[in-house]
Parts: sequence; structure tokens; C-alpha cells
Amino acid sequence: MYKQTCSSYSGQNRYNPLIGKLNVWKHPYLTKVTMIAGIIGNTHKLKGSEFIFELVSCLRDVEIESILSDSLLPIVHSSAETVKQPYAFESLEQLGKNCDFIISAGGDGTLLASAVTALEFNKPIVGVNLGKLGFLAEVGLEDIRSFISDLKQGRYVIDERMVLEGRVEGDDKIPMLAFNDIVIDKGGWPKMIDLTMFVNDEYVTKFSSDGLIMATPAGSTGYSLSVGGPVVTPNAKVITLSPISAHSLTIRPLVVDSNDKIKIEIVSQHEKVLINCDGQHVRELQPPITLHVEKNIKSLKLLRTDSFNYFEILRNKLFWGVDYRNMNNNQQNGKK
Repeated sequence: MYKQTCSSYSGQNRYNPLIGKLNVWKHPYLTKVTMIAGIIGNTHKLKGSEFIFELVSCLRDVEIESILSDSLLPIVHSSAETVKQPYAFESLEQLGKNCDFIISAGGDGTLLASAVTALEFNKPIVGVNLGKLGFLAEVGLEDIRSFISDLKQGRYVIDERMVLEGRVEGDDKIPMLAFNDIVIDKGGWPKMIDLTMFVNDEYVTKFSSDGLIMATPAGSTGYSLSVGGPVVTPNAKVITLSPISAHSLTIRPLVVDSNDKIKIEIVSQHEKVLINCDGQHVRELQPPITLHVEKNIKSLKLLRTDSFNYFEILRNKLFWGVDYRNMNNNQQNGKK
């Protein structure tokens, strides 16, 4: 049987170095005190089971066991590797409850999707980049073994990142949560929408645009950056509000304190306006709409090695501050 489950955890005290407390779990495949990694992956980017087996093997080499998301079962199921040794599969809910930390294998989008589970169960998360940019999922394939070694030896830090919460007035649905940004979008309507902005119930301004991006510091290098928003260091306690194609020469991005309460009144002649969170979850709402956005009481815990350097990532992945004039000169001089 390929699918192995591990839903019973009880009876053995073990110290969890990531959380810093004793947990009482007993894993059916564990014979010694250890950490447990929960692995969530993007099946479209994995394109096979080789990486999963390599990752699990790297973890076992340093006595870290793993639980795999049951969404990975189809790509693992057909491999002969599963006959050699058992693999534990769990639903996201059980995985979130039973692991010490989460490894998200894919790209930034996969990490943002996996972060929902990490936030719900208050577990640190690290992203392994199998995609293109990998700004949030910063551990490359070539770095995974050294990262796991650092993790086992305690050479890591846990960064707490802001989470935004959005609520629509008169809508009793669960509040929207975002780790990067909450975006108001005009949707399929070819004309602009009208937005009126308030901060702490004080009127700020009214403008016409294609939408508005409300971003965390982590989200400042995403969609917000592409519309001219500022780059904000991860631990800054601010929220940026960046209009999308505002029909005005004077409307510019605004930075407010993370404790401020933001209210946006939305008016459109179209029957639907879109509100999306991290490009992952979208709500279609009928205007007029009043949207309230503020910092959520929870924060996302990102797991990193203690050698993490934000500005180095900016330079290497977004080419921030790179002077191409000097690069071209150096290349030309090298040819002479």
C-alpha cells in the first residue's frame, strides 16, 4: 500500500528546538526523538517524484522525519521508491497540526498558498524555489542540503512577517487574509472605478483608477513594485497603498503605519468589482463596496538561515541598484 498515514501522535515527550517547548507526539515511523518537516509542493512544478525523494532523503540524513501533503500522492504513488520505505501522507490540516515546520516546494506562489496552513497552525515555513524568481521562496535547489544542515545545527532565524486582513462591510464571510497584498481590481470593466480613501476614519482623497494595491512590507516587491510602489524592508511596520493607473498626476503611493485602519469606498458602473488576496483568492462583489483593511493579530513565521541578507536578494534577484553602465564597461574592457 503506497499511502501511509500518521494521524496518531501521542505519548512520547520530545523537545522541539524550533518552537522551544516539549511536545507530546508519537509517530508510527519514528524510533527516536526528532523534528518533523511538513512538505507541501506544487505538482505542476515538481513534474515528478525525484525532488521529493531527494528532499526526504536529505532530511533523514540529519534525523529529521517528514510528512507529505496528500496532494503529492499522485506523483509519488507510481514510484518504486515508495516500496523501499514508508512515506507519510496527511491532509493539510493534519500536516499543519503534526509537523514542526513546513517546507513549501515550488515558487513564491506556492509559498503564499502554503502560508495559509502555516499561519493557521502557527508553524514556521521555508520556501524551496523550483520556479523563476523565488523572492520569498529563497532556498535554491543547490542550497537545500546545506540549509537542512544549518537547520539541524540551530543556525537559523525565524522572521515574523505582517499579515493583512480585509473585511467587506455587510459581508459576513470569513475575513480575507493576505501575506503580500490585498488588491482592488476593476475586473472586466474597461473603464476606471472611483475610490475614496480613509485612514483612521480621516478622509484622505478620492481618485479614479484601475484599482488599488494595499501591500505588506513583504509584498512591496510584488505587484506593488510594478505600479511604482516603494521597496520596503521586511521588518518595517508599515502598509503601502499604491494606486493602479490613477488618472491623476498627483496621486502617488502612500505609506501608513501598520496599526492604522484603512477604509476604501468603491464605486463602479460595472456589476462586479474584484478583490483578491496574494493573487490566490478572489472575491467578486457588487458595488458600491466598503472595504476595511488592517493588520491581522497573527504574523507569518518565515524560517531562514542566519546568513540571510535582504539587500543581497534585492541585488541578485531584482537587480536593485545595479549599475549597468559599469557592467557594460567591465565587459568591454574584458574583451580588449
